Amino acid sequence: MSLEQRKGTQASGPTNGNSVASSPSQAQVSENRLRLNPNFGHKPESYDDLRLDFSPLLFSSLERYLPPTMLPLPRDTKIQFMRDILLRYFPDGERTRVQRHREYRQKIISNYQPLYKEIYTMHARNFFVPSFLKAIDGNTKDSFRSIMAEPSPGVYTFEMFQPRFCELLLDEVENFERWVHETNFRIMRPNTMNKYGAVLDDFGLETMLEKLMNDFISPISKIFFPEVGGSTLDSHHGFVVEYGIDRDVELGFHVDDSEVTLNVCLGKQFSGGELFFRGVRCDKHVNTDSQSEEVLDYFHVPGHAVLHHGRHRHGARATTSGCRVNLLLWCRSSVFRELKKYQKEFSGWCGECKREKKERQRLSIDATKQELLNGKFAS
Repeated sequence: MSLEQRKGTQASGPTNGNSVASSPSQAQVSENRLRLNPNFGHKPESYDDLRLDFSPLLFSSLERYLPPTMLPLPRDTKIQFMRDILLRYFPDGERTRVQRHREYRQKIISNYQPLYKEIYTMHARNFFVPSFLKAIDGNTKDSFRSIMAEPSPGVYTFEMFQPRFCELLLDEVENFERWVHETNFRIMRPNTMNKYGAVLDDFGLETMLEKLMNDFISPISKIFFPEVGGSTLDSHHGFVVEYGIDRDVELGFHVDDSEVTLNVCLGKQFSGGELFFRGVRCDKHVNTDSQSEEVLDYFHVPGHAVLHHGRHRHGARATTSGCRVNLLLWCRSSVFRELKKYQKEFSGWCGECKREKKERQRLSIDATKQELLNGKFAS
């Protein structure tokens, strides 16, 4: 079966910023690429005082991955080096698209009147259930495990949102959609596969969702998804999807444009709509068969979250009655995406790479045993 990768709007991108120093010379930099392993002993500089193309947090995150020869150089030199790398992901046409999307977003925010302003800033005790907050406060693998189930390797489920928050967010989305209909405003859908739903970042919830990623998802991802950029999440794409008889009914087999995906059911009343998972795969193995332990069907519960690697193949079965609305937060790491280009295999996280590596090891051991046996009989 062909597998289409969903493409979402980038949550952040380049804008016109102040100029910086020229690119470092070859004498200064041994290679124009990042380190494979971060220098955790290095304290990154602050970039908050500069008007840059990308988030200051992103530059601070990338700095630990600079070649050793770069670290003592002036800040402007490091900025240009990192900016050159980041711009590989944003050719001229992409930068123009991102700028137009920023203008589109600002037009919405300037005209749309929120229904519940209290959900536009993070109020953790009003948003989350006590068990989730207690686990976050503990900030250990054991504290997170205490609230989680792992029905299939790499798929984590737990109770997260209070019912009242789910209701408020649902009402806010419906209010936004009414405004869109009344004003005949054309909105951008969450991705290429969903015809219904809305991008939450587009009408003012970007700051709250960034806080959600940085303070509540990143601590979990650092522990459970370190091999796929869980320790360096630096941007997001937040949206809701809507399923029902008069909405999207189901969602085909796919992977997400994310390193880590948070999926939380908000409601309402519905039947069907199960998520089905079929294992984590790299690009090379994206269409390979699943192993029995990778097969999972998950039934949505309002307020409960599913956290998984973006490359975990999945889909949604038909919603047979009612209406199901889910919050999706695609969390991304530019550091991981850069480093991934230099890796030859992904045996750390791709299920098929792991299987092939084990098979090579088994064949090698068998061959060694056979050589030893042959030598024994020969003597």
